Amino acid sequence: MQPEHVIIENVAFPAGQHCETTALGALLRHEGVEFSEPMLFGLGEGLGFVYWDAKNLDFPFLGGRVKPFELTRTAARHLGLTLDVQETSSARKAWQNVESALGSGRPVGLQLDSYHLEYFTAKVHFGGHFVAMRGYDDTNAHLVDTAQQGGAVTTTLESLERARGERGPMTARNLSYTITGSERTDLGAAIRRAISNNAATFLTPPIANLGHRGIGKAAKQVPKWLDRSRDPSHDLTLAATLMERGGTGGSLFRALYRDFLAEAATIVDDDNLVRGHQLYAEIAPLWTEVAQHIAKAGETGETGHLTQASTLLTDLADREHHAMQVLSGLR
Repeated sequence: MQPEHVIIENVAFPAGQHCETTALGALLRHEGVEFSEPMLFGLGEGLGFVYWDAKNLDFPFLGGRVKPFELTRTAARHLGLTLDVQETSSARKAWQNVESALGSGRPVGLQLDSYHLEYFTAKVHFGGHFVAMRGYDDTNAHLVDTAQQGGAVTTTLESLERARGERGPMTARNLSYTITGSERTDLGAAIRRAISNNAATFLTPPIANLGHRGIGKAAKQVPKWLDRSRDPSHDLTLAATLMERGGTGGSLFRALYRDFLAEAATIVDDDNLVRGHQLYAEIAPLWTEVAQHIAKAGETGETGHLTQASTLLTDLADREHHAMQVLSGLR
C-alpha cells in the first residue's frame, strides 16, 4: 500500500537565485557536499547565450545560460559524483521513479514547466524549470525552489503531474534525477577545466544564435521588437522581467559568473582569472540597463529605447568576447 506521507528533512538551499543551481545545491547538501551557488554555476560551465525565435514562439527568447540540465550533468562530472537520470513518457512510471528515490531516503531533482506550479504567480510556460522534491503527502508535493519563489513550497500532486508531463519548448520527458557520492576532485583543476571549456564554447559557437555571436544577433533584432510583437506592452515588459528576475538573458547569470570567478580566484592563482573577474564585474550591470530599456520600450512604445538596448548589446558582444578570450588563457 502506498504511504500517504514521505518527507525528507533538511533538504534546502537557502537564498538560491537560479532554479537549476538551487535544485542541484539542495541535492548536494543532502549528500554532505556544500558549494556556493556561483561555484556550482561555474563548475557547470553554465554561462552562455542564445537568441531564439521560431514560428511556435509568441515572442523571441533570450537565454543567458547553457541548455537545461547540461549544467547539472557537467557539475556532477567535474565533482566526481554519480548522476542517476530517469526519463519516461508514462506519467505512471514517472511517479514510480520519484516514489522510489524518495522511499530510499534521497531527494530527487525534477525538470518541469513552471506554468502549472500553483505557487508561481507568473503564469508563463517555461519548460526548463527545476525543483528539488523532498517528499509528498496525500495531496501535495513538497518542493525546494528559489528564494524568489518561496524556498520550501508545495503544489498539488495533480499540478506536479501536469508540470512534468507538459510538452513544448525546453521541456523534458518527465525527467527526474538523483545524485550520489561524495566530492572526489582536485577543485583547482576542476575550476580550470570548467572555465576553459566554457570559454571555448562561448567563443566558437556552431551557429550565429549562440555565444558572443548570439548577443550580436540580438543587437540587430531587438530594434524590430515593437513590430515583431502583437502586444508590445505585455511582450517587451515580460521579456525584460524574465531577463532580470529569471536571468534568461540578463544580469543574473553574469552576476553569478562574476561571483564564481571571484571565488575561483581565491583557489586558483592566475592573472587571467583575476582580469576575467574584473571584466565580468563591468559586464553584469550593463545587462540590467538592456532590460530597463526593453521594459521602457514596452511601456512607452518608443523605438528609441530599443535602439539604446541594441547599442548596449553590440558593446556587450565585444566585451564578453574579450572577457572569454582572457579566460581562455587560464594556465
